[in-house]
Amino acid sequence: MSEAFDCAKCSESLYGRKYIQTDNGPYCVPCYDNTFANTCAECQQLIGHDSRELFYEDRHFHEGCFRCCRCQRSLADEPFTCQDSELLCNDCYCSAFSSQCSACGETVMPGSRKLEYGGQTWHEHCFLCSGCEQPLGSRSFVPDKGAHYCVPCYENKFAPRCARCSKTLTQGGVTYRDQPWHRECLVCTGCQTPLAGQQFTSRDDDPYCVACFGELFAPKCSSCKRPITGLGGGKYVSFEDRHWHHSCFSCARCSTSLVGQGFVPDGDQVLCQGCSQAGP
Repeated sequence: MSEAFDCAKCSESLYGRKYIQTDNGPYCVPCYDNTFANTCAECQQLIGHDSRELFYEDRHFHEGCFRCCRCQRSLADEPFTCQDSELLCNDCYCSAFSSQCSACGETVMPGSRKLEYGGQTWHEHCFLCSGCEQPLGSRSFVPDKGAHYCVPCYENKFAPRCARCSKTLTQGGVTYRDQPWHRECLVCTGCQTPLAGQQFTSRDDDPYCVACFGELFAPKCSSCKRPITGLGGGKYVSFEDRHWHHSCFSCARCSTSLVGQGFVPDGDQVLCQGCSQAGP
């Protein structure tokens, strides 16, 4: 009498039938699938022992059910992304969730190097200086009316230039005759002393410090022989071809100020009315 050879679950004879051997004994195919097979997360059917099974994050799928939830493309041998528990092929994910490069219009693929600024996105190799057209990468740049410039190009194109040396002013500077100057370029034409922050004047568009202007161009006081510059509110008196500081215009004998008073010229001197009438 032959030994019994039955299914470990339903106890039906396995003679002449297909079966699957396990550590717990042999199982007929239906009992094996019902006992050990996983349920497909997509179609909710059992994944039979003879089916190719795929799984992702504790979810199991028939090979044919493992597909993009949007285009139904098989993901069995394709890269994919999970978004809110939905499986997406790379094309659908990029179309729905990836940014478009503001320069070339192509999709900025997940994981690729990119730059973002002002709500826009660029491939790293597409974010170029509008001047020299070199990639800006991590370099400093200056935005201007939708364009982007590296610092040297921006300075060459837009930064003011010194009226003397014609080089760009990147910071600071002073204004003279409505033009920008480097502080170190605005110097006295005579002695080369820096003029920024101090009083100065000009002649024929050339700047001069007060001392040089007085020595070179100002008339000399007939009394003290020092230059009369008229700067800083200084007042002076002129008579014929002679000039005096207000403080120097006084009677040669009694030293009374003659500013606003009558006076009498006496050779190289001026006298008040009283001293003139008194005689020599």
